[in-house]
Amino acid sequence: MEVTHLFSGNALGAVDGGGRVRLPPFILNEMARHGDRGRLLFGVHSSDPCLTGYGASLKSRLYAELERRRLRDEETGIAANDHHARARRLFGLVEEAPYDEAGRILLPPLARRRGGIGEAILFIGAGTHFELWDPATALGEGSPEVREVARYRLEAEGIQASEEEKGR
Repeated sequence: MEVTHLFSGNALGAVDGGGRVRLPPFILNEMARHGDRGRLLFGVHSSDPCLTGYGASLKSRLYAELERRRLRDEETGIAANDHHARARRLFGLVEEAPYDEAGRILLPPLARRRGGIGEAILFIGAGTHFELWDPATALGEGSPEVREVARYRLEAEGIQASEEEKGR
C-alpha cells in the first residue's frame, strides 16, 4: 500500500487561550507536497501520553491495517475486544480540524484535553503521522529521545524545565 505522507522533524509551538496553534513547516510542507491541504485528523496515541495527527488521506490505510490485524488476531485467537478497542481508537475517538492558509489550526477541545495539551505543544514527526506532546509530559513521561527533543526545544525558546524534569 502506498504511503502518502512522511512527516519528519520537530518543533515547539505556542497554544493560545482558545486552543489555536500554528502548525510547523515540516507538517505544512508535507501536507502541501501531497495536495492534502486544509484538514488534519487528531487522535490519542496507542501507547504514549500524547496525540497523533495525520492527513485525512491516511484513513483508508488505517482501515486496511485494522483489517489486517483483525484477521491475524482471529487466526491466533486474540479476543475480538482488542479489535473493537483498536477500531474505536482509530475512528471513533478521532477528531478532524481544518487549518487556514497561514497554517493556524484550532485543536479540537476533546483531543486537546485527552492529550493534556496546555500553553505549549511539541510536534514530533513519526513517519505517516506526527505526535503532539505537552512539553511537561514529554519531559516526564516520554522516551529518552522525546525527553531530549523537549529539553532542546524548550531551551532554544529560553524556557527552563524544572529541576525535577531535568533529572528525568
